[in-house]
Amino acid sequence: MLLGMPRQTIQLAMSSSEHKRRQKMHIGFHPSLVFVSLTIAIPLIAGLTMPDIPFDVLAAHATSYASANGIQVERRKKDDPSSAYFECAPLSLLPNAYPKEAFGQAQAVATAFNDLVDRVSRDAEFLEKTLGGGVSDTDPYTAKILKLYKQVYGDKASFAHSADRLGIHRSDYMLHAPKDGEPYQLKQVELNTIAASFAGLSSNIADLHRYLTSRFQGDIADFLDTNKQIVSSSKDPAPGVPENPALDRIPAAMKVAYDRYCERYTQGDGSNTIILFVVQEGETNTVDQRLLEFRLWTNHGIPVIRMSLTSASAQITVGEDGALKLGDKEIAVVYYRAGYAPTDYPDGDDGVEWKARVALENSRAAKCPSLGYHLAGTKKVQQELARPGTLERFFPKPEEKEMVKEMRAAFAGLYSLGDDAVPEDFEAVQEVLDGKEGFYVLKPQREGGGYNFYGARLKEKLKENTKRSDDGTLKLGEKLAEYILMQRLFPPQQRAILLRSGKVEGSGDSVSELGCYGTVVVDPNGSVVHNEYAGFLLRTKFSNVDEGGVASGFATLSSPYLC
Repeated sequence: MLLGMPRQTIQLAMSSSEHKRRQKMHIGFHPSLVFVSLTIAIPLIAGLTMPDIPFDVLAAHATSYASANGIQVERRKKDDPSSAYFECAPLSLLPNAYPKEAFGQAQAVATAFNDLVDRVSRDAEFLEKTLGGGVSDTDPYTAKILKLYKQVYGDKASFAHSADRLGIHRSDYMLHAPKDGEPYQLKQVELNTIAASFAGLSSNIADLHRYLTSRFQGDIADFLDTNKQIVSSSKDPAPGVPENPALDRIPAAMKVAYDRYCERYTQGDGSNTIILFVVQEGETNTVDQRLLEFRLWTNHGIPVIRMSLTSASAQITVGEDGALKLGDKEIAVVYYRAGYAPTDYPDGDDGVEWKARVALENSRAAKCPSLGYHLAGTKKVQQELARPGTLERFFPKPEEKEMVKEMRAAFAGLYSLGDDAVPEDFEAVQEVLDGKEGFYVLKPQREGGGYNFYGARLKEKLKENTKRSDDGTLKLGEKLAEYILMQRLFPPQQRAILLRSGKVEGSGDSVSELGCYGTVVVDPNGSVVHNEYAGFLLRTKFSNVDEGGVASGFATLSSPYLC
């Protein structure tokens, strides 16, 4: 059915901050109402279809399935922050079409990026050269992590040298067509090495989408086929939503690190040994974390204790043998779901949270991530790795050339704004100043959504921090050193129906970002014990939204419908 379909009326929560965006989406509203009946006027767009079933019917099945299968997020009551409730996680009602070749490429390169993170983490000279100087001068948080890295691993007596490293990484990608009519290419947006979230929820959402696409196959077939034609020219039958192994493979990697600890330090006896989840105070993404915790117990009999850095500072000790103790329990693995932003250290630069981070790092427990893995995931390191010849520093063997080729093929254009800038970097800056700001994005070292600069804000930021010298050359201000400039990617737009707080937020053109998990365990000498692809995440947002974080409120969780 083409988009000349009858209008559908949906009950939808509306805040005043949404008004302008809703107007762009052709959604009517009455500003005096909190809950209003919205008529989604779907414009006639040639070649696009919508499901032959009312949105509210699909939404009812989706939200009921979500409630029954833990696709939820925790919320705090405004009038009583100590009281919590759970609601449906932000999600795309139906999966998004994704070319199976690009999906396979992301899977195949996952283990190479795991290796890269470990090798970068052990190269103190590279990390100091890349993150010292301009980045550290302008970004106190990154400077602090680098300082602690040098402090801990510069001390030959630290038990950190005897610890295994556990990596749970997520490499995020967008499809990008260099020119109109050319095939879409897979390009890396970033590589997350700390608190790579949503593995639990994304596994269950894949199950949800397989249920909906089979249960309502006849009603949504045209909708899925139309989106398929946007991203792929394949005439083969679509494989559909693949199984997502993240909820099994990530706990399995934790078990590898846990078992190795027990074998090395407790004679194989894990009866008094635990895994520590370091979490934020007031965390709302608890269900995603708990799914991993429960799977660790169900599949492997491994207990988990959750604790903030603030609490850890008062309750955890490091013994003379390097053992990390919580009362009479010994911690084998430290898994960070916090600690990636300055706000996770509220007591200040020399406060209790930083002291706890140092104590945890100095122990013999496996850390996920270690300070080195954390630094390897910064945007500046990502930009430096894209320089010609840099990957070869870490993969010098002839038999590793193919790995280098596969990783480099995924790199987008990345440009330095620090004192190491080269002519190519200055050319990119000049393009922004000359009016091509729409082709770039400015990114700081921060994790999470909401920190990037786009469009006019990007141009203004560069204009404020650049000037011309007497000979006409462009000079970059010192404040720009904490940022990198990145080529903006333009993924295909396809129709989507998005839900937030269990209600249909609207329907419109959307773009998606694929995350590919990888897990790795490496011994103190750098020998890889475990390395595998570990599942996927797809995030979808309306195409007129710049940022892409789910937890920060910009995107929704989805699944790839392979075609």
